[in-house]
Amino acid sequence: MLIGIDASRAIVPSPTGTELYSRRLIQALLALASPHRFRFYVRSAPPAGLFPSVNPPNRPAGPFPSTNPPNPCSIAELRIIRCRRLWTHLGLSWEMARRPPDVLFVPAHVLPLVHPRVSLVTVHDLGYLYFPEAHPFHQRCYLDLSTRWSARAAAHLLADSAATRADLVARYGVPADKVTVAWPGRDETLVPLRDPVAIEQVKARYGIAGDYFLYLGTLQPRKNLARIIAAFASLQSQAVLVLAGKRGWLYEDLFAQVRRMGLEGRVLFPGYVPDEDKAALLSGALAFVFPSLYEGFGLPVLEAQSCGCPVVASTTSSLPAVAGDAALLVDPGDVAAIAVAMGRLAAEPALRQALVERGFANVRRFSWAACARTVMDVLEQYAAERPSPLSLNRERGRG
Repeated sequence: MLIGIDASRAIVPSPTGTELYSRRLIQALLALASPHRFRFYVRSAPPAGLFPSVNPPNRPAGPFPSTNPPNPCSIAELRIIRCRRLWTHLGLSWEMARRPPDVLFVPAHVLPLVHPRVSLVTVHDLGYLYFPEAHPFHQRCYLDLSTRWSARAAAHLLADSAATRADLVARYGVPADKVTVAWPGRDETLVPLRDPVAIEQVKARYGIAGDYFLYLGTLQPRKNLARIIAAFASLQSQAVLVLAGKRGWLYEDLFAQVRRMGLEGRVLFPGYVPDEDKAALLSGALAFVFPSLYEGFGLPVLEAQSCGCPVVASTTSSLPAVAGDAALLVDPGDVAAIAVAMGRLAAEPALRQALVERGFANVRRFSWAACARTVMDVLEQYAAERPSPLSLNRERGRG
């Protein structure tokens, strides 16, 4: 079976969230012992070594064959699609019309208008329906329309959690048997860093001195950062608050809030943190503060627990299931509750240690190998039923 995968999000240089999901799941699918071949669709060539056992691109641009001989040991090939605008619905659709794979899997985007009848899509979350004010209007409209389209047109859907599966059923009327939960895995290279000198070196690189609370993720309203700042401001603590991550959208108010509350120098915005610095920052933090308003899964919780960092998380969406008994769970709308949880973790070493030990046990429940096996099982099941090569935009799919 030839499995086509939209890998465009997996090759971005500074991946977060769904981009990391796409990258790590593809790597795990390649590592499975299966008889199938893969074809990855990308906008440009990925970094060398990102995907093992992959042939060089079959063409440098456009519909021209490559002069590179195929590697007989490879299990995958690349298709670079040069399309400056509407890459998915024009470029990828054109590729699907001309050279469709047996099945298409879209792990982190939307189904193209032209696609094989057996097409699967991962839906990560429907948070934009619950917190529309946390998204720019145009983005909210796009997320709603594209998710509705994928939910209707795909043969089957994958969801990161039971919470997202329930949302698809309740909010979009998707039949329950059309959605399979495939829990994402954890980054098994993330482990606690025990070297205090190495931790201090990384802290110095980001301008952090002394004790600190840490948030690590995109700066956007859905992450509830304004309430984290307000909770931190009420603490009687000498620690600082580090809000690390890429600037997403509607983040300007956070900087204004810090200035208004007189917290300059105590609330730090160091920007994007590459993978090589995550373990140090997480290992050295008093706590990882993640009372997000809504998460389809919450990979940062597993990253923190893997590094021995106690976690404050929300009682909502998928986070209780992901964090297990290894976090202090709080109402994300309650600033006082967030502050109490942060204060406890700063003042109670025994509680911190208990959560750290539970966190190590909790993360063992999650692996990318298991996620890939679930995805492959679904792909194989639906490929065995494929009736015809292509489905156009009028196709309603199964269910």
